[in-house]
Amino acid sequence: MDSKKQGTICVQGVWNPKQGEPRVVPIYQSTTFKYDNSEQMADLFDLKASGYFYTRLQNPTNDVVAGKIAALEGGVGAMLTSSGQAANFYAIFNICEAGDHFVCAESIYGGTFNLFGVTMKKLGIDVTFIDADAPEEEIDKAFKSNTKALFGEVITNPTLAVLDIEKFARIAHKHGVPLIVDNTFPTPINCRPFEFGADIVTHSTTKYMDGHATAVGGCIVDSGNFDWDKYGDKFHGLTRPDESYHGLTYTKAFGKLAYITKATAQLMRDLGSIQAPMNAFLLNLGLETLHLRVPRHCENAQKVAEFLEGNDNIAWVNYSGLESSKYHKLAMKQFEGGRSCGVVTFAVKGGRERSLKFIDNLQLAAIVTHVADSRTCVLHPASHTHRQLSEEQLKAAGIDADLIRFSVGTEDASDIIADIEQALSKC
Repeated sequence: MDSKKQGTICVQGVWNPKQGEPRVVPIYQSTTFKYDNSEQMADLFDLKASGYFYTRLQNPTNDVVAGKIAALEGGVGAMLTSSGQAANFYAIFNICEAGDHFVCAESIYGGTFNLFGVTMKKLGIDVTFIDADAPEEEIDKAFKSNTKALFGEVITNPTLAVLDIEKFARIAHKHGVPLIVDNTFPTPINCRPFEFGADIVTHSTTKYMDGHATAVGGCIVDSGNFDWDKYGDKFHGLTRPDESYHGLTYTKAFGKLAYITKATAQLMRDLGSIQAPMNAFLLNLGLETLHLRVPRHCENAQKVAEFLEGNDNIAWVNYSGLESSKYHKLAMKQFEGGRSCGVVTFAVKGGRERSLKFIDNLQLAAIVTHVADSRTCVLHPASHTHRQLSEEQLKAAGIDADLIRFSVGTEDASDIIADIEQALSKC
């Protein structure tokens, strides 16, 4: 069975135990690994041999889980990180350095917006935020001679805008840079961005992949498709000798695995945002049911969105599964069965104050700084996750003051809707 379906990969991908070995992926809870002689260890440090010597760089548990996510996305390799934030930082920093620039969709998660727009600028890496729905010729104007990447979220958090991946890939490749997309909300169960031209995919595995709010984590997946050597002068970190590895050149030594190998061997070595093996183990338990949970999330979200759209107390509702959504046609094209994710955004008539009162009246849905797990969650972004943004930045990110982010769980849909009804009756 060379080609396995997504569900089979979720349950049994990558880990193939031999006779007498653990049926379940074991936790290699060790910081270090033993070798018989110093030459073996030296070859590992020089990247001449493959193996394990220190968990900050690689760990067998982590590698199985990373390999499973790579297989789900259709990539050549992946690296787990300690958080989704770390994954997005590494994905850009792996090809950008002081004096470089990248282009990013402005409607993205607030933490990522701050990372790119504030923190990375302190490192000398500049970013231009653009409207992802703008015409190609408008987005083209944001590119400069030192631009190294184009970044966007497949489904934005929290505005739920759907990225036209083919359009963005076309723009990125026109300018000789890779397209990096965050696929956290759809997951590879609903969308495989590489099939639409993306080059690198990131995830906050904390969300649907974990599914139980037990472990923070992130992942970077490399498609292996971008030709770094074609633009060698631009991506010299990959195409020129790395003096920290005795002059090794990643594209020559590792071919399609050049990008992800550099991220592991150089960035993880120096910055160390590794995912703990115990967290990787928990993540794998979540992945084993991902193909079952994601359709349930989406089925419930569709029912909730349809209920909200027909309720007189609701000012507006945003969910690409609704035919009224401006992204419905694109969602039908990019997402399996038109499914997007389990998150719905809406506002209660009466503005910000009434929306907050509604949230406080919910009983089943919990107010938490989280999204996309099996339990229904709710948040008011302008007051919570995005409160660091100015009014101008909130507006640019498309976040209205009354916007409610409602993460529909896997409970019975009728109970979720009943909770919404009783909360509306009290506000």
